[in-house]
Amino acid sequence: MRDVMGTARKITVEVPLALLEKAQQASGTGVTQTIRTGLQLVAASRAYARLRKLRGKVRFSRTAAELKADR
Repeated sequence: MRDVMGTARKITVEVPLALLEKAQQASGTGVTQTIRTGLQLVAASRAYARLRKLRGKVRFSRTAAELKADR
């Protein structure tokens, strides 16, 4: 993760203990990293929603095989 010392903001958050434990188990990380990961997922959810709306509507000029061969 990028150096956040100059741009970080310390916050206090109350979350249900069971939710925090489930999230930590799923992420396999501590409290801080679990919260950061959750916030990143929330921030990215808008982009994911827009991509889902495009499903089946975008036509590519190259096939998957051509893309793979071009690596």
